Amino acid sequence: MEKEIKVASPGRINLLGEHVDYNDGFVLPAAIDKCIYLSLKANGSNNRCTIKSRGFDSILVANLNALGQGTEGWHNYVLGVLSEISQISDNLKGFDCEIESKVPVGSGVSSSAALECGLAFGLNELFNLGLDKWQLIKLSQRAEHNFVGTKCGIMDQFASVMGKERHLMFLDCTSLGFKYIPVQIEPYRLLLINTNVSHNLATGEYNVRRKQCEDGLAIVHKKLGIEKSFRNVTMDMLDASKKLLGKTLYNRCSYVVEENARVLQAVEALNKNDLTQLGRLMYQTHEGLSTKYDVSCPELDFLVNFSKDENDVLGARMMGGGFGGCTINIIHNDKIDAFVRQLSVAYEEEFNIKLSYFQTVPSKGTSIMKME
Repeated sequence: MEKEIKVASPGRINLLGEHVDYNDGFVLPAAIDKCIYLSLKANGSNNRCTIKSRGFDSILVANLNALGQGTEGWHNYVLGVLSEISQISDNLKGFDCEIESKVPVGSGVSSSAALECGLAFGLNELFNLGLDKWQLIKLSQRAEHNFVGTKCGIMDQFASVMGKERHLMFLDCTSLGFKYIPVQIEPYRLLLINTNVSHNLATGEYNVRRKQCEDGLAIVHKKLGIEKSFRNVTMDMLDASKKLLGKTLYNRCSYVVEENARVLQAVEALNKNDLTQLGRLMYQTHEGLSTKYDVSCPELDFLVNFSKDENDVLGARMMGGGFGGCTINIIHNDKIDAFVRQLSVAYEEEFNIKLSYFQTVPSKGTSIMKME
């Protein structure tokens, strides 16, 4: 009987540090208690791979010797992982896989990274590939770069694999050093509210932002002779280069510098259990994402602005790549139901769209559930 394993691979939240993981930044993510589940079994062939997705009700059949682009969106996340593993190991063989997702797609909690990391993690175990967690994280990121076309940073894959129950992770995206930070927010909760506006980062806006930051950094580097990293850039340097940058690049770069500073302030606030300050920083981040980085949308802005009038909401902001998805809110547990009812009515009146929402908690990273 062939060995069969089951993997749980979580989505992620990010409390602060949006769009800075690809800009030498600091981030504060956590894995969540919403997972993609993958059942994997070697099928005895050398190269035939059959992957069934319950949610999409479709089957992908891939040949390890002839991996090309897929015909549906989720295919390329899978094919990209197979391609990246094949380039670093000769031990990958044919397998059958069934996928069931409990991670809300398009909500900004990175179902894509959960799929990539879960598949890579499972195949590593199934075929004894000997890859460590950082290798799995990096090959999953490359899969998204090379097959999907989204030039994402490292945060999503890192959070999915390295998550720890009841902890955030403070990650330095330059050195890849990180530490776990305990989360004690009772009687408050983390509430995610989904705009139910869909977005697709592969359409290019994500990559456009990345290119704009690279261009802005190159201008500051050339003018001031600093090492080409946002870790060496200050607001004074950006102000000195403002004419050369122009309004758009100045806004993009100033958001990055300010957001990196906010993450460091958030770590201090967490260490002091100062949730009021943490909430204030979240609102500041949303303002930056909306007005400087230009990745919000009217629906996201509406949800955040509505929360500002509620004393029981300490902070809120858009989360994820932008142009839709969720807001993340720190809200008192006793007020969640009333808040959601009021917000749902106002939101539907404004946009004729129904909200959805869910609570979450920082949870463990990608793991094996069952092995036979």
